[in-house]
Amino acid sequence: MTLKNNITQKLQIQYPVIQAPMLGVSTPAMAAEISKTGGLGSLPVGGLSPEATIELIRKTKSLTDKPFAVNLFVHEVPSYEESAIELMRQFIINLAKKRGYPLTENDLSDFKFYNYRDQLEILIKENIRIISFTFGCLDKKSIEYLKTNDCILIGTATCVEEAMILKEHGIDLITAQGIEAGGHRGTFIESTSLPQVGLFALLPQIIKQTQLPVIAAGGINSPATIKAAFELGAEAVQIGSAFIDSEESEAIESYRHLLVKAKDTDTVLTRAISGRWARGFENELIKAIENSGLAIPPYPVQNSFTTKLRKLAQQANDYEYTTLWAGQSSNSTETKKSRDIFERLLQGII
Repeated sequence: MTLKNNITQKLQIQYPVIQAPMLGVSTPAMAAEISKTGGLGSLPVGGLSPEATIELIRKTKSLTDKPFAVNLFVHEVPSYEESAIELMRQFIINLAKKRGYPLTENDLSDFKFYNYRDQLEILIKENIRIISFTFGCLDKKSIEYLKTNDCILIGTATCVEEAMILKEHGIDLITAQGIEAGGHRGTFIESTSLPQVGLFALLPQIIKQTQLPVIAAGGINSPATIKAAFELGAEAVQIGSAFIDSEESEAIESYRHLLVKAKDTDTVLTRAISGRWARGFENELIKAIENSGLAIPPYPVQNSFTTKLRKLAQQANDYEYTTLWAGQSSNSTETKKSRDIFERLLQGII
């Protein structure tokens, strides 16, 4: 089995294995370790301020001189009326109070939403050449700007139709995200119901229809699943859940403990926490919001409503009131250095 292909050549990496960008879990240290080991580390900056973005990029660059990807959230902020979201605001405040977390209306008001366009100039100035994105497709002007500066663009698709849109916009590589994958869905076609296509059904269809190099994501957690993805035509794999319990991860201890005993049926798809569909372990926060009967505001409004509560819960090591994103194969996580996990994943392949 050869590990040298279009993607390794294009990205200038030794092995076609990409660490998934997991906002709230991934760190500069994690991305740097994967890149130094021969894969492609990913630094998630979706929705962050320009100041936070540049700080994380420079921290990662201080830890490695190898290539790494920076991941953006590509979406527009929807218009909304304050009156339409007031009930959810009060519900979150009361929910936090019952749990012993002090939240006020000021904590859940006057949000500042950052668009990916606020970050592009930083990426160019910091000489970031590999840019991945999810939740949509970059606009034409942004694509031209990045291409003019020799950037490689990696888009996310959860169905063939999305993949074709990415191809039509000149995106270089496509990440095929199967329904097994943990975290937020990259779905961006709103006129249809949520695509729920398994990776091994989705992957060959996207390859056939787009004729582009494709990265497989979702349920990949072992040498056997990596080999299977390559047999179906993938030229790289993207792996997230395997690194959640790594030493470089930001995951809280109670979250890590859940991973150890996780079963394949323990995750759910929900919009409750952020307003976008995402896969993770069900907890009291998800159940309370879903059972409230209230309309869930769109992303990123709902995400902002729950952010402060989730941060307070993380400080208290309280897994019931934070995000627990994980895929259907999350029970293979290990409390080891990211480098060691990466090498275990490639055992018998290299």
